[in-house]
Amino acid sequence: MISFRAWHHCSVKTRVTTVASAVMALLCVFATLLLLAAPQPPRYDSSAALAGFVAGSLLLIAATALGTYWMMSKTLQPVRAISGKLTTIRPSSLGERVPLPSHDDEFKELAQATNQTLERAQAAIQDQLRFASDTSHDLRNPLAAMRTEIEEALMRREETDWEETAGRLLDSLERLQDLVTNLLEISRLDAGAVGQYDLLNLAVLVDGELDHRQDKVRVVRRFSSGVMVHGERIGLTRLLHNLMDNAERHARSTVIVTVEHRGDAAVLEIYDDGSGVPYEQREVIFERFARLQDALVKDTGGSGLGLPIARQIAEEHGGTLTLEDSPSGARFVARFPRPAALAAGSR
Repeated sequence: MISFRAWHHCSVKTRVTTVASAVMALLCVFATLLLLAAPQPPRYDSSAALAGFVAGSLLLIAATALGTYWMMSKTLQPVRAISGKLTTIRPSSLGERVPLPSHDDEFKELAQATNQTLERAQAAIQDQLRFASDTSHDLRNPLAAMRTEIEEALMRREETDWEETAGRLLDSLERLQDLVTNLLEISRLDAGAVGQYDLLNLAVLVDGELDHRQDKVRVVRRFSSGVMVHGERIGLTRLLHNLMDNAERHARSTVIVTVEHRGDAAVLEIYDDGSGVPYEQREVIFERFARLQDALVKDTGGSGLGLPIARQIAEEHGGTLTLEDSPSGARFVARFPRPAALAAGSR
């Protein structure tokens, strides 16, 4: 057991050289035995000749070992270059890349895969830095507003309407609470932490959640029966509320919520009769902290995280969330794959 473990701790060069030398030694021994077993060996019947043969065999084994070791050293040189470069790369220098070998072989594929991994790591860290910067900016705004409100109230104690001041502070606190909740949700999604997935009736889930909302606009429900999805109840509920909050902010008078089957997809569609989103900005609204001018006018306290979270939840469920064409207003369409057994049975 000890020798077996020691063998696995040896370098690749040592192991290959040892194996090649052992094979050559076995061949030499086998050849010697054949010669000795011959009935009348014509040329190797003396001790001197046998000694010369043994010495030649030993030289051949040594040459094989040295040649194999040299060949493996040259072959593994790209690996040493890759590992040597990797040891020098730090989080602050992820823009560096490992050298590519000149030959198109497995080592070049390894170097290319390593560089692709470094590119993904660099992009992830840049996204995290940008996210942290945007987050700190959005957290400072309500805190600064609260601090200013309190300082002004303390400077004019006699003139301050404390009930009105408390109302403004509560507004800032509510915005801060919503932002922290969104940040926690994003952290959960980015970490891949998902809850229990169950077979859910999407229409029943949406209908029940809409019953608990107090929307300021008219909500029209168009539900088909038996629209089943395999998903996490909390995540799908969050997706629905984020889309409904967005629709309510922008709708003039009506929001239409549709749940139905379309092909092999279970579809949740939310349409508002507002001003809509310009075509060139349909993807921009799904970027974190991105807020269009219309959104800034209608809701100065938003964070720009609701729609990105909704899309990420849809993607965690193997689905999609897109903003699609409509005669007017905005039409958000979330598609989820139907459970395989149910989809096959409906054909």
